[in-house]
Amino acid sequence: MIAVVVPCYLVKNQILEVLKEIGPEVGKIYVIDDACPEGSGIYVKENTTDPRVEVIILKKNLGVGGAVKTGYRKAIEDHAGIIVKLDGDGQMNPQLIRKLVDPILNRQADYVKGNRFYDLGNLQKMPGLRRFGNAILSFINKMASGYWNVMDPTNGFTTISAAALKNLPLDKIDDRFFFEQDMLFRLNTIRAVVMDLPMKAEYGQENSNLKIGKVMFSFPFKYLKRMFKRIFYSYFLRDFNVGSLELVLAFLFMGFGIIFGAIKWAHSISTGLPATAGTVILAALPVILGFQSFLSFLHFDLTNIPQKPLTGFQD
Repeated sequence: MIAVVVPCYLVKNQILEVLKEIGPEVGKIYVIDDACPEGSGIYVKENTTDPRVEVIILKKNLGVGGAVKTGYRKAIEDHAGIIVKLDGDGQMNPQLIRKLVDPILNRQADYVKGNRFYDLGNLQKMPGLRRFGNAILSFINKMASGYWNVMDPTNGFTTISAAALKNLPLDKIDDRFFFEQDMLFRLNTIRAVVMDLPMKAEYGQENSNLKIGKVMFSFPFKYLKRMFKRIFYSYFLRDFNVGSLELVLAFLFMGFGIIFGAIKWAHSISTGLPATAGTVILAALPVILGFQSFLSFLHFDLTNIPQKPLTGFQD
């Protein structure tokens, strides 16, 4: 069964139209009212007759991630095999759900997400600030998550197999606007295959709940923390491979070169005697070798993207 989770917060004007566009391939629709001040859950109950729709009203606002995780848990409880996350603001085309789930049905992927950056013509419709911010976040996300093959990490139009979802520690995944990015990090820790689906996004009169000022300081720290965790998990805890060795050598060589060079530089300043050519070479060469080793590690990391999907999905 294909299930759709629709988190609802301040989308009362768009939600009914979104629900109407969800096709017959979907067996269940979970509308999660995240303590919406507009009462979107009650509004849906009173204005839809679709038997697939089940409204869950949260007493406390959990954030978009918390709302989606509530829907995920309910879908797993109801034995859904594939779970789609669809925002209720009308920016995503529900008719793309079939294309979104096909890679999972064909056992090509465990997690599929939308990518608004594929079509350059459509990209012009995206607000300039959002386009620039997403481009920067995409590159940072590649380093943090290890999925160098995906773009548009903030895209909330996603689908995941139950097999992959059951292996994720949902309680540890971010409850707020870092949810999509944190999902990619967690998916890498279980070696899930992630694919992009080119899509268009519509930008109407809806208001974004994401406040740039609230995330511009918290996101970098969260990305940095997850990047270090991913590298530790992948290259030192679960495995020690060529990439691990290259990273260790990079830090050893560069560390020695920088420390040795700093000591000799300080000595030269205090004594007034210039460093010899041999001293300069002895400081510079390890830094160069370390940088080359780090580039080799990055190349290894680029080729270390998960390729084999987790075992199947629940029918």
